[in-house]
Amino acid sequence: MHPGWPARLSWGPVELHPLRRRDAVEWSRLRVANEDWLSRWEPSHGLPWRARHTPAAYRAMRRVVARRARLGTSLPFAIRVEGRLAGQVTLDNIVRGALRSGYLGYWIDRSVAGRGMASLAVALVCDHAFGPVGLHRVEADIRPENLPSRRLVERLAFRREGLLRRYLDIDGDWRDHISYALLAEDLPGGVLAHWQRRVPG
Repeated sequence: MHPGWPARLSWGPVELHPLRRRDAVEWSRLRVANEDWLSRWEPSHGLPWRARHTPAAYRAMRRVVARRARLGTSLPFAIRVEGRLAGQVTLDNIVRGALRSGYLGYWIDRSVAGRGMASLAVALVCDHAFGPVGLHRVEADIRPENLPSRRLVERLAFRREGLLRRYLDIDGDWRDHISYALLAEDLPGGVLAHWQRRVPG
């Protein structure tokens, strides 16, 4: 086990926890229902969307990410909003040593998008990463066309660092990505506190 894992994080209506075996059917239903919303941002794959998002596919994915979490290279969280499964947020490819960094990825159910729930989940994970996990840097690489995702990280004070040309094989082609990063010292009061200040009162 690496520092800060396993963990449960929560604030308000959002709860984050490790992926659970019993969530396979709920995850499959959610992913299939969100195909139009999510597919253009997902890695290229030879199988159709439905075949990649069966309960069996969830169980296989969960075994892989649980192993990576035990090795200390990933923090894979399920997102629950008001008790219902609503997405995932993962800090992956964690490197220790002099770098102490990880890469952020997330998705959210379209039915709860626009309510600040994804940004709240990301804020919780960043504070956890900079605190108990002991990281210094969180990076998020986002396609230029993905304006909602770019706005999410910008609201949380991630800084744009550059353009990564034809960086990842996404949705059938090599896609440019904009690199954003947040450092532990960028928000001394914490990412959640920054999020709270930006929420309309």
